[in-house]
Amino acid sequence: MKRCTWATGEDPAMLEYHDREWGVPVHDDRKHFEFLLLEGAQAGLSWSTILHKRSGYARAFAQFDPARVARFSPVRVRALLEDATIVRNRRKIESAVQNARAFRAVQREFGSFDAYCWKFVGGRPRSNRWTRSTGIPATTAESDAWSDDLKERGFGFVGSTILYAHMQAVGMVNDHLVDCFRYPQIRAMAR
Repeated sequence: MKRCTWATGEDPAMLEYHDREWGVPVHDDRKHFEFLLLEGAQAGLSWSTILHKRSGYARAFAQFDPARVARFSPVRVRALLEDATIVRNRRKIESAVQNARAFRAVQREFGSFDAYCWKFVGGRPRSNRWTRSTGIPATTAESDAWSDDLKERGFGFVGSTILYAHMQAVGMVNDHLVDCFRYPQIRAMAR
């Protein structure tokens, strides 16, 4: 079975993620929050590292419930700095809590985070036609605009590269290579 070049290898977690999750259009706020948190945690690290810590993140961050994470106290943040099941980086942990608060504000303003974020791609997934992974950009005008907007709203660890990775993960863009078995499946979900 032909897959995207980043999903080749022996890591079953990466293969499962590619084959079942990456690029599937998401319209669930908790799942959006999960990916924002995980993509921010990944900054400077490999996605494989974060994927293998995903269950630790789920436990540490209240199953990615933004309302609960928004209420985390400084004491809870200090405890998370001792949790070996996540990346113990103070700035990333504090940013996750601040992002939960900003996420809730976006939900109040737009009715849902989903309604807010999908407006950056016109409400429908963008289906690209990449033949080589070297052609896939790290950022786009849409991820630049979204990053700027999130920063103005008080979010952290939301640079354009992180946001483009989020857009790929939640199916706002289909960046599976055209010869990957998932490309037509994801493209069909966008219709």
